[in-house]
Amino acid sequence: MDIVLAVLAAVLVLGGFFGSVLPVLPGPPLSWVGLLVLHFSEYAAFSAGFLSISFLVMAVVTALDYFIPVWGTKRFGGSRGGVIGSALGLVAGLFFLPIGIIAGPFLGALAGELIQHPKETRRALRSAAGSFIGFLLSTGIKLTFAGWAVWQYIKAVS
Repeated sequence: MDIVLAVLAAVLVLGGFFGSVLPVLPGPPLSWVGLLVLHFSEYAAFSAGFLSISFLVMAVVTALDYFIPVWGTKRFGGSRGGVIGSALGLVAGLFFLPIGIIAGPFLGALAGELIQHPKETRRALRSAAGSFIGFLLSTGIKLTFAGWAVWQYIKAVS
């Protein structure tokens, strides 16, 4: 049974790693569940504190994934229209996976800026670029957490 749990944990942790890049899979939650499954095998005995803190980090990383593209829009000079457009684009992009999750916030910020400031194309593009940079930043944060989970898995089973 321990081997089955370890293999299942490996699939979840690796799925979480790939899910940090592929928007179809919820990367950090899968990685954390993989560590939890491994905890119930003979290979790892993570403490309750380790599991609790890693859960909180996973929850924060997952929440940030939805807010950072909007923050990037605002940080790069986006107006209220660009921020709202980025948020709406993110939600709409979920229906057009996988490219929608990348293009949605960018196009939403661009559209929001152009609706609010139709003659300021440069501002709209800068706002949309901020949204895209925010997306890249959030992907990097997810990859960091998932990579850490892979490392914890390897350390536990070695």
